[in-house]
Amino acid sequence: MNFELADEHELTRRTVREFAEERVAPVAEELDREHRFPYELVEELAGLGLMGLPIPEEWGGAGGDTLSYAIAIEELARIDSSVCITVAAHTSLGTMPILLFGTDEQKQTWLPDLASGRKLAAFGLTEPGAGSDAGATQTRAELRDSEWVIDGSKIFITNAGTDITACVTITALTGDGEVSNIIVPNGTAGYVISEPMEKMGWRASDTRELSFQGCAVPEGNLLGERGQGFHQFLEILDGGRISIAAMAVGLAQGAFDLAVAYAKEREQFGRPIAEFQAVQFKLADMAVEIDAGRLLTYKAAWLKDQGRPFAQEAAVAKLYTGEVSNRIVNHALQIHGGYGYMDEFAISRLYRDQKILEIGEGTNEVQRMVIAKHLGLT
Repeated sequence: MNFELADEHELTRRTVREFAEERVAPVAEELDREHRFPYELVEELAGLGLMGLPIPEEWGGAGGDTLSYAIAIEELARIDSSVCITVAAHTSLGTMPILLFGTDEQKQTWLPDLASGRKLAAFGLTEPGAGSDAGATQTRAELRDSEWVIDGSKIFITNAGTDITACVTITALTGDGEVSNIIVPNGTAGYVISEPMEKMGWRASDTRELSFQGCAVPEGNLLGERGQGFHQFLEILDGGRISIAAMAVGLAQGAFDLAVAYAKEREQFGRPIAEFQAVQFKLADMAVEIDAGRLLTYKAAWLKDQGRPFAQEAAVAKLYTGEVSNRIVNHALQIHGGYGYMDEFAISRLYRDQKILEIGEGTNEVQRMVIAKHLGLT
């Protein structure tokens, strides 16, 4: 067992960390406060090849592996989750379905712009009445005169409404009990995108409600085989859970770093609070849990890169790191005391950004269901 990262992985970490610290950190608080989408940063990330890191070079991506991608996501989340989720949702949810299930024609149409970061993509699964119970999808698509006519709605969709969004891939009922995935280009008649939704965290990311009112797209926009949508999005979510786990590791590391720095400079009773055992024990426990979460995440990424089954490991990593990041960001804010409750301190933003990591791409409860299934208990 070799736990040493390859040179390419270390280079990815250094490159993304430098970008996050020099370009993202100075504007993160402002973007969050103004609820402003980071167009300039997305353009710079595209220039670094980070908007299509795990996409093959033949389709305009960087050709990196899953572990490189997880490391990049981790380093971005260490500084700011809004920028990070923009990259992660675009890559894992927006671009990956077309790469995995698209025809050559669909790949040629969409991937070059998406993998290069010139355009963004979204994935529409969640509905007002279908979250954890994804099988309860109500959006319907009927084939009429070589067109899919779509009626329904989606909610909490990331990257769907930016000025550079190209498309959304949605799940829809194409028959009784038959779920399929369909690509819907932005600007299609009958496709209505809401104003940005107000959120507790991830305030600089784009989150919308989508409505389809007799929205017609060509028959060729069906992604993969008709009726295979349920299996497709389960596969997409398995991979996406690795990126969310990496986000949780990164956020936890960022909160830990802030807590250590603050504890060393904050003085009470005549000395830095880092010298008090109560604070030291908190920080020690935090370091242990971050290390464990990182190893679980990297294991899942490594398995995926080896072409081996990874769904259980991805669910384990996502569940564990989600709960760990909750504990760590809470301890980190506690160490900051009253200052941690003030928005001018970054820990406040990390605290707000954390909770969704236990909800998105499968709640903690869903992860336990997935793990139980892989254990042969259901």
